[in-house]
Amino acid sequence: MVAAHTDLNIAALEAEYSQKSPREILKLALETFDNMAISFSGAEDVVLIDLASKITKNFRVFTLDTGRLHPETYQFLDKVREYYGIKLEVMFPDAAEVQALVEEKGLFSFYQDGHKECCGVRKVRPLRRKLNTLDAWVTGQRKDQSPSTRNHIPVIELDTAFSTADHQLIKFNPLANWSSAQVWEYIRGLDLPYNKLHDRGFISIGCEPCTRPVLPNQHEREGRWWWEESTAKECGLHVGNLQK
Repeated sequence: MVAAHTDLNIAALEAEYSQKSPREILKLALETFDNMAISFSGAEDVVLIDLASKITKNFRVFTLDTGRLHPETYQFLDKVREYYGIKLEVMFPDAAEVQALVEEKGLFSFYQDGHKECCGVRKVRPLRRKLNTLDAWVTGQRKDQSPSTRNHIPVIELDTAFSTADHQLIKFNPLANWSSAQVWEYIRGLDLPYNKLHDRGFISIGCEPCTRPVLPNQHEREGRWWWEESTAKECGLHVGNLQK
């Protein structure tokens, strides 16, 4: 266990671990931080949970319930919880904020105003509440998920989007160098749970109104917020990617 997280040289660790395996990166995270959790929503995160379960039984997993997820996604979350016998820490949006947004603009304002406002209420602020209680978090981001915003994500970084003057937050992206093919080879090889929407052409899965299947040879993020410019396709959970 590293004595003081504030003494960590993140740039040096990133350089040292940039080409190491996801397991090695995740093992570093688990051994360095007691107060850390894996963010779970999609297929990549199941890989991380599976890897973590093979390293230690002492790890935490959280997810965001926006209130607008597909039924299949809720079933998937519960299946993973049961499969690994883990407690799933669920973060919900503030009910008063959701009510105010819906009363003022209705349920589908994002088609006219863009997705940032709704994502802010339903995803970003609940995530911030959770991250304010953690020293580090683990995500399933991959460089090839979105060439316009994720092409340069490091495997270890200071989370500039959610760190504050009083609270330094470290972010681990163990699958940054993996492809979608590698993720699915791992899932199929071990017969792990996955969201059944993938069987219907969905690749990148978010809230129901903002997600659709993609056509052959379309990039996976084209199924998210398809009415907006590709450069805007970050919901705010990884807003730091837009600054790189």
